[in-house]
Amino acid sequence: MGTPEFAVPGLQLLVENGYNIVAVITAPDKPQGRGLKLGETPVKTYATAQGLRILQPEKLKDPTFIEELQSLKADLQIVVAFRMLPEMVWNMPPLGTFNLHASLLPQYRGAAPINWAIINGEKQTGVTTFFLKHEIDTGEILLQENEAISEKDTAGTLYESLMHKGASLILKTVRQIESGNLKQTPQIFNEILKSAPKIFKEDCEINWNKSALEIKNFVQGLSPYPTAHTKINGLYCKIFEVEIAPKSIKDGSFETDSKTYLEVGTSKASIAIQTIQVEGKRKMEIKDFLLGNKIISVG
Repeated sequence: MGTPEFAVPGLQLLVENGYNIVAVITAPDKPQGRGLKLGETPVKTYATAQGLRILQPEKLKDPTFIEELQSLKADLQIVVAFRMLPEMVWNMPPLGTFNLHASLLPQYRGAAPINWAIINGEKQTGVTTFFLKHEIDTGEILLQENEAISEKDTAGTLYESLMHKGASLILKTVRQIESGNLKQTPQIFNEILKSAPKIFKEDCEINWNKSALEIKNFVQGLSPYPTAHTKINGLYCKIFEVEIAPKSIKDGSFETDSKTYLEVGTSKASIAIQTIQVEGKRKMEIKDFLLGNKIISVG
């Protein structure tokens, strides 16, 4: 059960290692792009190419879907970036239903663990497989693997790394469930937990009153999606890449040579904007943006 690109490598590894995938469940096709043509999920695209049976229920409690799911008689269900499942679904197979989550649970439960780990300046994250239960992301941990976060990592690069590390962990988890040797470890709840709630557009505005490091982490944690933004000359601008500049400009002010750089002052250092996209225009380097724009205001 999965929808985006993140869910494909795990499915692919299971297919390539000879596991009998009785069905793939993914989201219904949806209108996409300016032409609003129906587009299929990456999981469906791969499953179609492999000749796998595909189910695309609108509602997971629909009696017809439940009946079809029961008829498959699956031993095990695997969930990767899908939807919340009703108990009648996750409790159906005899071996249970496990989920792949892109954090080291119990830390960063929620919809956006990759983004929040970078935003919060973490040096390490990872992937976890766990059995589903009623409360979201709280089931017994099966396996975990760590992944270092570098200073240059963005949500995009970390997504790519965890996607492949997660696929390997899915295969390893299935093999251990198959062998009967897999131990389940309850999640520890007596530590300070950081959450990973869904991120909305209004959450992505850069707060220039924060430190340079916090702003850098914020931009990288939202790049390339959903993308940090600010206003420059009153225009809505997405900011994809920044660097910390050694010199400090007065808080809340900016400095530019109108040709090669645009820096914004914070408390201890400055933020040099590197890559930008004005609404309705293409993504560009800051020097290209400055060619046609005299900077009057930032933020």
